[in-house]
Amino acid sequence: MLDPYVTSSVIYASLFGLMALGLTLTYITTKVPNFAYGSFVAVGIYTSFVLYRLNGLSPYESAPIAFGLGSVTALAMYLGVLRVLARRGSSLVSLMIATIAIDIAFTGVLGIYSDYLTSHYGIVDSKFFFQLRDDFNLFGLPGVFFIAPSILAIITVVLYVFLTETKFGVALRASVENPNLAKVLGINVEVVYVFAWSLAGGFAAMSGSFYDLWLPGGTAAGSNLIVEIFAASVLGGLGSIYGAVLGGVIVGATEILVTGGLIDLVGSWVSIYQKGVPLAVMVVTLLVMPQGLVSVHWRKLSSRIRHVSIRSLEAKLVRILRRES
Repeated sequence: MLDPYVTSSVIYASLFGLMALGLTLTYITTKVPNFAYGSFVAVGIYTSFVLYRLNGLSPYESAPIAFGLGSVTALAMYLGVLRVLARRGSSLVSLMIATIAIDIAFTGVLGIYSDYLTSHYGIVDSKFFFQLRDDFNLFGLPGVFFIAPSILAIITVVLYVFLTETKFGVALRASVENPNLAKVLGINVEVVYVFAWSLAGGFAAMSGSFYDLWLPGGTAAGSNLIVEIFAASVLGGLGSIYGAVLGGVIVGATEILVTGGLIDLVGSWVSIYQKGVPLAVMVVTLLVMPQGLVSVHWRKLSSRIRHVSIRSLEAKLVRILRRES
């Protein structure tokens, strides 16, 4: 049996890696911080909850359905709001405020939907519900402990192959890096953006579907996650897909491990400050690495560390020889 904090950190890190991946996809296409991204996660949370309560489907079975609904939701937001406002010349601030308004409206829609579930189906806990008890166990560990990181790893590898080995993937990268040049080369940038947003919404909703297996959900669950998702994306570089995955893993694991360590050290009252951990990570990242992990030259850093370690070893040897002489 693994330590509970280790189990939670693996699951949490995997979910946030998937969420940060989708948020970064929406940002690199429109360059707009999408504060309504948590609403896409909420779509997955409620999809798995409703299908489990009404049809007995496990979140693993409902994950593909959640992916599809999340994709449709993201496309509706992009095509119906952001693209329309952008074509009318709206500023970046206006577009950002529009995403906040969408998130507020979506929370209200979920509230209405939860009332419908209560009045028509008698689901009295539809506004706030505990984790779904429909997971399998393997080696004494919950199934989501194995499924969540496996899904994240598979999606990351597939995305890498897609972006580097396929024509459409190369077109997506070109559209993100230089949309004007991509248009000159005959690439339909709008189609590429639509595809990217559909993937982003799908990833968010899929992570929301698995989220129900480990944590409680509710009408505001998606909105409450936006700080951690942004912290993960900022840590990864905000414009790097692979950095987002790494940032999500680091933020998710750090939040659980740091909070758990403080609880053991000073008491359970520290848990109310758990959401402050990703905020601290984001602030430190912006102060030390404004462009996130992608700005770090890892080869130079490793060579410097190696050089410093060799020099320190030489200094120790010199001190030992002097003592012996």
